Amino acid sequence: MADSKVSAPMPEEAKPDSKTLQVLRDMANRLRIHSIRATCVSSSGHPTSCSSAAEIMSVLFFHIMRYKQEDPENPDNDRFIASKRLSFVDVATGWLGQGLGAACGMAYTGKYFDKASYRVFCLMGDGESSEGSVWEALAFASHYNLDNLVAIFDVNRVGHSGGLPLEHCIDIYQKRCEAFGWNTYVVDGRDVEALCQVFWQASEVKNKPTAVVAKTFKGRGIPSVEDAENWHGKPMPKERADAIIKLIESQIETNKNLEPKPPIEDSPPVNILDIEMASPPAYTVGEQIATRKACGLALAKLGHANDRVIVLDGDTKNSTFSDIFKREHPERFIECFIAEQNMVSVALGCATRGRTVAFVSTFAAFLTRAFDQIRMGAISETNINLIGSHCGVSVGEDGPSQMALEDLAMFRSVRNCTIFYPSDATSTEHAILLAANTKGMCYIRASRPETAVIYTPQESFAVGQAKVIRHDVNDKVTVIGAGVTLHEALAAAEDLSKEDISIRVIDLFTIKPLDVTTIISNAKATGGRIITVEDHYPEGGIGEAVCAAVSMEPDILVHQLAVAGVPRSGKPGELLDMFGVSARHIIVAVKCILMN
Repeated sequence: MADSKVSAPMPEEAKPDSKTLQVLRDMANRLRIHSIRATCVSSSGHPTSCSSAAEIMSVLFFHIMRYKQEDPENPDNDRFIASKRLSFVDVATGWLGQGLGAACGMAYTGKYFDKASYRVFCLMGDGESSEGSVWEALAFASHYNLDNLVAIFDVNRVGHSGGLPLEHCIDIYQKRCEAFGWNTYVVDGRDVEALCQVFWQASEVKNKPTAVVAKTFKGRGIPSVEDAENWHGKPMPKERADAIIKLIESQIETNKNLEPKPPIEDSPPVNILDIEMASPPAYTVGEQIATRKACGLALAKLGHANDRVIVLDGDTKNSTFSDIFKREHPERFIECFIAEQNMVSVALGCATRGRTVAFVSTFAAFLTRAFDQIRMGAISETNINLIGSHCGVSVGEDGPSQMALEDLAMFRSVRNCTIFYPSDATSTEHAILLAANTKGMCYIRASRPETAVIYTPQESFAVGQAKVIRHDVNDKVTVIGAGVTLHEALAAAEDLSKEDISIRVIDLFTIKPLDVTTIISNAKATGGRIITVEDHYPEGGIGEAVCAAVSMEPDILVHQLAVAGVPRSGKPGELLDMFGVSARHIIVAVKCILMN
């Protein structure tokens, strides 16, 4: 298939000779054989999808890409993401549509942070081009001129359950990519010589990412299966596999292998371990400051402590206060605009191979859009940190569309995710630093209203360690809060003390892992009585976490206060009271428990 855009001829020294081309064809067929054998043995897999992309993979891995086979995580290696229902060593891409966003993060890191020569290649199936996240990534790459990024569309016409809407109308794919600002080539995906030419051409393009739209055929080389529907995700029948393999083997003319070119070793050394702040928090007890603003200030301070700290935001920086980081470290701030799925994927890409300490900042409610990217990031055991602000009904006048009331449930369900819920500016700064040094995914829940600083600069914090911030030998009930509800609990304690009712108040600080020892010991010291209060729906929140923690303790009773019903717009204090999580409701709950 000819492509009029590929006009500049390859220089002779870059052209593969006829022997190399034949070896590339043979290696593509060996890849087909491997996919058939592997899927037959496992009784699961995608040999037809593998077969459609075999020539693409052969050319990329054995002619174009530069890497050390013996050192796959070498920072100088070219990167490859197989978003086409496969996962590579750097990031798991899940169902479909996530790979290009992660590739954007790797390419952004290579171009702007590492300033290195490595390139990034992302192979995608045509079916996933229906995913909106793919077009978010296309827009991002074009906006940031990621000329070290190549996206390959394997247009094989057939999807999971039948033919795809565009089938083999590759000119439409080409026009769409061009409309998003990509340098775009169309190529016959079975022609190794043409593939070599377009990939070389892509390496010569400056200030634009390149899309390669490759026309292929699903099940290529397999009789009665090639270009047929209803073969997706099905291994070849065992009784047919040997004959198919023999047929493909008969087309192999050489027994040679090709070694990849070595990478250009120009990535800078990076150290992101054991980051320390230059000074302790500088807040004064009693000072009023929102934890969302404290997040922005802490990020800017952390950026001075380590030059690989980066922040991504989705057009909310003037509300999340990540604009403070941007002002102080503009070269390490990535504006992702209103595209939260892509923002998380970009962060995943930026964090691979330990190149950056990535913080994603936006309204917590908007992170629900990116839950699939978040859960796949956890499967990849990625080290990214997500900050969700504007949590709960205390958001106030902005209304329920902005109020995150499900976020704790979402992140509690993510395996090995650490959840911080700081209650003042001092603990917020500690949460940011701890997250930067914690392995795995971290979520920091931040609030909109201004609240009083309750901890001195000398206070220490640790993951999984709660704070008992009010206690007396005569305490009758343990009240557990976090964020704005901790301040409601303290207000309730003050009012109850005037009636000679003493309650203990615990600030959880981390919701996951939970400080079970502190919770149980203090519950037993207060007659086994616990009240949890949270600016969150009851499902999956603090109350349920505490209930699970004490479930094997027969003499502990937990009374849960959480947001009841669908909220509305209003003043923060009024809404906390209207929906059952204010100091007044805590006082009523304490008295009811003591009466009973």
